[in-house]
Order: sequence, then structure tokens, then C-alpha cells
Amino acid sequence: MDWRPDVLGGFEQLPLPLRRDEEGAVVATLVRPTVARTTAWGREPHGFAHGVDVLYVHGWSDYFFQAEHALFWTRAGARFHALDLRKYGRSLLPHQTPGYTEDLAVYDEDISAALEAMGRDENTRRPLVVIGHSTGGLTLALWAARHPGAVDAIILNSPWLEFQADELGRRAIAPLVALGARLGPRAALPGIDRGFNTQASSRLFDGEWDYDLSWRPERGFPVHSGWLDAILDGHARVASGLGIEVPVLVMLSARSWLQQSWSARIYDSDVALDVDGVAERATRLGSHVSVVRLDGALHDVLLSRRSVRASAYDVMARWTRTYLPETTSVDQLLGSLRG
Repeated sequence: MDWRPDVLGGFEQLPLPLRRDEEGAVVATLVRPTVARTTAWGREPHGFAHGVDVLYVHGWSDYFFQAEHALFWTRAGARFHALDLRKYGRSLLPHQTPGYTEDLAVYDEDISAALEAMGRDENTRRPLVVIGHSTGGLTLALWAARHPGAVDAIILNSPWLEFQADELGRRAIAPLVALGARLGPRAALPGIDRGFNTQASSRLFDGEWDYDLSWRPERGFPVHSGWLDAILDGHARVASGLGIEVPVLVMLSARSWLQQSWSARIYDSDVALDVDGVAERATRLGSHVSVVRLDGALHDVLLSRRSVRASAYDVMARWTRTYLPETTSVDQLLGSLRG
């Protein structure tokens, strides 16, 4: 495989060719720490994620740049990979409409290609944890429901599981959006992103993170009718219940700030989602869902201020220890019970 140096220093990337679509050539991109970076970080010999594969998927108008997140899992003993989906970040080609799709199931191909490149097949014994942020969380939840048995645990960071105006609002606008998607799927809708998320996270404003604003624009990519129709369809599927059988952890901010006016609340709230609505929807994901609300968290919990991130990492570590026991230990226990 042709791994090459990545724009994020200390990482490498692997382009994953996919089937062409109506816009032409399509790729996804897998990213991982280099051997040198992994060695420098070190691995805990008995870390809570020893022998685990981790795959991270970003959200809307986003891409992977969170080296700290990779450090957390690598030191815990995991093999960390991140995926830039088609038409996002490293995978965005000049002829493509950024982030555009008319069906979230199209990303099954991206995820399958990533897992294959990670060396996973039907004989793989290593546990798999998938982690998704925002729209990536919605995408992974739907993927996991379509692929029972493919994953051992799911962590969702502020997943977009329901429309901001709640279920009644979604049901009211869904027919209009569907009609618009049929008549003009690439018609751009009015933008409502005031850039508060960027103000709170980017070092160019009041945040502490460096990232490429062409891949993660200040006010997001233009939203198109066909894409929004796909999102609303995903929300409806979640509302009907997904029946995911593996443990799911959902991390959310304690509060939302969805006003169009500026407030200091943008620095300690989710400015993209109705977190109360998402917390309720999380119960429809499956039979074993843990919801954790973090005071002071941003929309991307892992871009929040340091103390909040520390709490989030602690939650993930304790949850993983509890719900993803080492396969060998479980096998030994079952063997002793049978004996």
C-alpha cells in the first residue's frame, strides 16, 4: 500500500480509490500516526485499549486533524486510524461538490475500504471501536445498524441524531426538502451558520486549534437540498430505532446555544445541535446506550477547553475498560465456566 507523508506532521495517509460517481473520480483517505510518532508517544503495555483497532470519522464541513485524540488511543495500546470521507478534507477533489451525497449509505464503501486497509477481514480477532463526530456519528450509527457484528463498540461525539427543530419540525419540513431534492438536488439552501463554532475552536479566533479553513470553513460548506434530504432520512431512521446490539457511548455538552446572536455561551455550549433532543434520540440507537453530558463542552467535545477534554478522555477510558474487555480474558472466563 502506498502510504505517504500527511499534511499533519507525524502522520501518514493512504488514498483509497472508490467507484466513480456522477461527478467523476472518488477517493477516501485513511490517516494514521507514523511508526516514529507512535514510538515517540509510547504505548502502555497493559493499556485499556491494548490490541484494539480504532477508526474515527469526522463530521460535516470537517476532516481529521486532532493529533491529541490519536495520542490518547495510541498510548492506550490501540491501532488508531482516521478516515476523511469522500469529498471532505484530504479526499476533496477539484471537480467535487464539498461534502455532497444524496444517501448516507454511500459511505459504506468508504468505511469498508478503510477497514480492509487496516487489515481487517472476517477472520480478524482484534476488537473494533468506531468513533464518529456529529454527522459522522449519524453515519456510523446507520452503518453499524446495517452491518451487525462488524463492530464491538461505538463512541459518538455529539452525534447529529435529530433535527434541531425536533421531530415535529423535521416531519413538517421533510416533505418540502424531499420535493426540493427531487426538483433540484444541488440547489443551495440559505446558510445559517454564523461561524460561532469556528470562533470557539480555531486559533485564528478564540480557540486553540490549528486547522485548514478550506477544509473546515468558518461558516461551513454550502448546504444542498439533496444532502439535507439524506440527513433527514437518517434522522427518521434513528427515530424509528436502529437496534444496535453493541455498547454505545454518546458524549454531549450539557447545554446548547442555538441563537443567531453572539453570546459568551458559544465558548461552553454546543452551537450546532439541540443536545437535549439528541440525548433523547440516543436511546433509540440500541439496547445498551450510555449518555454522558459534559459541562462546558463545545459541539466537538474533544475541541473543548483542556479540563473538559480531560473529563471526556477519562469517560472514554473508563467506559472502554468496562464495555470492551480483552477478548482473551473473556474466552478464558467462558472456558473456565464450561469446565
